[in-house]
Amino acid sequence: MTTVFDTVSGRVRGRAPDRGIVAVLGVPYAEPPFGAARFREPRPRHAWAGVRDCVEYGAVSPQSAELPGAPRWSPGDEDILSLNVWTPERGSGAETRPLPVLVWIHGGAYTFGSSAQPDFDGAALARAGLVVVTLNYRVGFEGFGHVPADDEDGCPPNRGLLDQIAALEWVRDNIASFGGAPDHVTVAGQSAGATSVACLMAMDGARGLFRRAIAHSAVGPVFAPELAEHVTRKVAAEAGVPATHTGLAAASPHALVRASDAVADGYRQDPHSGHISWDPVIFGPVADGRLLRADPLGALADGVASGVDLLVCHTTQEYWLFDAVGSSAEVTTMTELSRFAEDFGIPDPVLEGYRRIMPEASVYETYLAVAGDLMYGEYSNRLADAHVRGGGRTFLSRFARQRGGAGPGVYAWHCADVPFAFGNIADASAHFLIGGPPTPEDHRLSARMVAAWAAFAAAGDPGWQPLGDASRAAIRIWGAADAAVGSGSWRDGEALRELWSPFTYRPARP
Repeated sequence: MTTVFDTVSGRVRGRAPDRGIVAVLGVPYAEPPFGAARFREPRPRHAWAGVRDCVEYGAVSPQSAELPGAPRWSPGDEDILSLNVWTPERGSGAETRPLPVLVWIHGGAYTFGSSAQPDFDGAALARAGLVVVTLNYRVGFEGFGHVPADDEDGCPPNRGLLDQIAALEWVRDNIASFGGAPDHVTVAGQSAGATSVACLMAMDGARGLFRRAIAHSAVGPVFAPELAEHVTRKVAAEAGVPATHTGLAAASPHALVRASDAVADGYRQDPHSGHISWDPVIFGPVADGRLLRADPLGALADGVASGVDLLVCHTTQEYWLFDAVGSSAEVTTMTELSRFAEDFGIPDPVLEGYRRIMPEASVYETYLAVAGDLMYGEYSNRLADAHVRGGGRTFLSRFARQRGGAGPGVYAWHCADVPFAFGNIADASAHFLIGGPPTPEDHRLSARMVAAWAAFAAAGDPGWQPLGDASRAAIRIWGAADAAVGSGSWRDGEALRELWSPFTYRPARP
């Protein structure tokens, strides 16, 4: 089996096969977005001579996060727009048919993360019959900060999304060399990556680059332009530069990372800053009216992606993760809980309903439940609803697996579903998310989730019925044993959805 593959920019060499899978890592899909190219659209990669060794993950986008098992960014790292491919060894006969392709977009609050996290190793999904691609894109200010234009070329918003489109164009042009079918692409993501997927479904620039989409724990809503401009003014002031293209370009990526972290911390410390004080994510896709015309909820309901099959999943206790890692606000009184609801425009009946459904919960536990459903669970459900209204085939699932035992419990919290769907629960990096080494039952659950993703990418059928006007009960519950909705747990049913019916998601403003 050769480990050398042709691309439009040159030949690349991957790692030797490991249990039937070849990994080709750190393949550049665009030019480094720095120097004169900083804050601009991604540019096609220049050709290189000879064979490029691609056996290590590429550099990550400027960020302050240091994630276990992943490379850290260092000032001077500029070749950050790269991707990774896992492909099965190819034999003869029927095995040479092109395979479905799954392209993964990582999350990280649009501010941190990379494709190199151990959870995202694509080998298990490749063994299930897919060619798997994961990618890096610009995050933080480099990818999503508003940059005023000083010239007619302009500095587009949503540069991180444009990077993702460039990677999908690379897949279209090159994936056949790796055994993949360029007309059989599924784009998938979790958290910020899931909302990126939803935005790509709504963007004209991504039209035709994929036929199916998977969104786990989509987070919403997107930003209004006023919020992006407001954040830029604060970041520029913190960095000590004018809030202009020239001023921002004069600040190093490292300086803008530090300034952005300081601005986010300032919001966190200021209870008078409204909704952004509770979970200060200061960057995100911007509904600019051109590249991204509106929040995906409205766009999908209008049918812009009716030809794309969509698989949505969210966890049933999303926000408990942020309690576990110490990043959740400490909401312990009804006054604080009411202020949280007021800052987000949550109607009083929503809180009253949660207190009624969770009568033994503390105020803090109620806050965690409401916050998780506001930011992830209900937004994900609305995404599924919108695609159905727009005429798209839509599948919905919820991840409810928990682990009890001695010590603190492990909930069905944010990110816990990802190592199960990738088939990577045995890796030590996943043990915090899943509560220790996996049990035999965990392995069976992971195998079912891997099979569902592979079947959806291959044929658009994950193994249960799509949503429809007459059958809202077609929802897969991932847990100790798969179940249809309505198993008796309030988390499995639709009671919470009724509570949220008066609430409307609108692009976030200052």
